[in-house]
Amino acid sequence: MTFEIALTGLNAATADLEVISNNIANNATNGFKRSRAEFADVYAASTLGVASNAIGSGVRVSNISQEFTQGDVTFTDNNLDLSISGQGFFRMNDNGSVVYSRAGTFGLDREGYVINGSGHKLTGYTADNAGVISPLISDIRIDPADLSPQATTNIELSMNLDNTATVPPAFNVADSTTYNFSTSTTIYDSLGTSHVATLYYHKDAPNTWTSYMYVGGNEVSQPGGDTLTFNTDGSLNQVNGGAGTTITTTAFSPSVGVSPMTVTLDVGATSQFNNPFGVNQIVQNGYTTGRLNDVDIDSSGIIFGRYSNGQSKALGQITLTNFPNPQGLRQVGNTSWAETFGSGVAATGSPGSASLGLIQSGSLEESNVDITAELVAMISAQRSFQANAQVISTGDTLTQTVINIRR
Repeated sequence: MTFEIALTGLNAATADLEVISNNIANNATNGFKRSRAEFADVYAASTLGVASNAIGSGVRVSNISQEFTQGDVTFTDNNLDLSISGQGFFRMNDNGSVVYSRAGTFGLDREGYVINGSGHKLTGYTADNAGVISPLISDIRIDPADLSPQATTNIELSMNLDNTATVPPAFNVADSTTYNFSTSTTIYDSLGTSHVATLYYHKDAPNTWTSYMYVGGNEVSQPGGDTLTFNTDGSLNQVNGGAGTTITTTAFSPSVGVSPMTVTLDVGATSQFNNPFGVNQIVQNGYTTGRLNDVDIDSSGIIFGRYSNGQSKALGQITLTNFPNPQGLRQVGNTSWAETFGSGVAATGSPGSASLGLIQSGSLEESNVDITAELVAMISAQRSFQANAQVISTGDTLTQTVINIRR
């Protein structure tokens, strides 16, 4: 019986050493979670139970548990390197099977799908062509297509017209002495071609001005221009005799083959103070075609495409998944886990919602293995192995003594 008990001890110590060795071997594996061997004693029992003076029958490995504490985070220059700050797992598609991981070493395949080194496709919410996120989970794909141009439809102006300006002669766009001030901005047609839009301001009388807009040498403002009147405190009073703050151009086509354009100018931030003419801001909503230059990922997992025209668009959103009992997940290799009955049902959602953590782009989670602690545990397991081996040696000596009694 001594040999059998000591043998169970040797087997348990060997299993402990194997678990420790695996932890040490994966010390540099991103997203790896250390394991721990757990043991239970063994008693021989009958249908009547275990006697009060029963001697144990040894030890067995009762469980190999995983510790899902978060590892340290290192920073990289790759925006597709991702780490999770808090709870949750990346949800990935492994040829039709769903697996989960904390390792965020991602890149793109030739079709633009976000994959890890094992070819697992990262999943998340999709986005339409306008960049609107929908709650449909699918494989995340970074669309490399150019961003279509957008024709200018709105211009917002913030400026001051000098109250002390004198009234010039009747407006003539070809004569700079017939208007007080001018400013220009770039607008875009439906094909993404840029055009210069110039605004001219002519003072008609105290607190009254006329605005003219020209594109490509052609007037596009209302015939005779648009009238702006101001209050005695310098604030805008009326536009074309109405209470609004917008001016609408006539329909125009700045070049051949483009859709007719109508631009609305918001002049609500225009003032008339006793200060020099100055343009604080001109903002228009059009842009030319853009090439995809890079992608950024925010803490909520939204993937933004950054384009050469200065625009950005949401291309999708990474989702995270958590479980009632992560300890119940089944290891499937490649630093991945699969759902089991013991883990509970997967709960998938946006990063930062419910119990899910946040995503940090340009960083990777290291393993949670503490080398010093593992080496100490290895020494302890080695001592256990040696002690059980000594028990076998002692049992052998006792057996030889009994055999020698008959001589």
